[in-house]
Amino acid sequence: MFETREGETLLAADPAELRPDGHVVFIGRIVSPWASREDCPKNMRAARESRRAATVVIDEPYRPGLQNLERASHVVILSWLHHAPRNLIVQKPRHAAEPKGVFSLRSPARPNPVGLHVAKLVVLDIEAGRIGIDAIDVLDGTPVIDIKPYYASTDAFPEATIAGRDEK
Repeated sequence: MFETREGETLLAADPAELRPDGHVVFIGRIVSPWASREDCPKNMRAARESRRAATVVIDEPYRPGLQNLERASHVVILSWLHHAPRNLIVQKPRHAAEPKGVFSLRSPARPNPVGLHVAKLVVLDIEAGRIGIDAIDVLDGTPVIDIKPYYASTDAFPEATIAGRDEK
């Protein structure tokens, strides 16, 4: 699914093959309109521009944890990007002139492929474990590892930049 490009560096040991040191559990799955990597938006901005909604389905044992989530206008979804390679440590993005370290990128290919998504909460059905969101940039069936409310007062940094350029 991912090809190695000139200038990229692989880890000596693939983290997917190492003994786990955390006991992360999947609490649900994302139901998205994206069936293939080629069709899937590359980021949340592109996902919103597609105007295609998505649903997070939380497994029954974790549904009580959704109580009071309706107070949030937006949610932070942490997903497990299960199709991504875990052994790529230096990447050469197609749009970049030079290779970059994985921790300076938002690429799904990383030692622990955790996805971070901020989405608008559209509807919440706690009994069914369904969280309707405005958009998502992951494939259908992507596992969910956590949901958190987004707090603009503490989570937003209007002055934030990356590599010296404004990302607003």
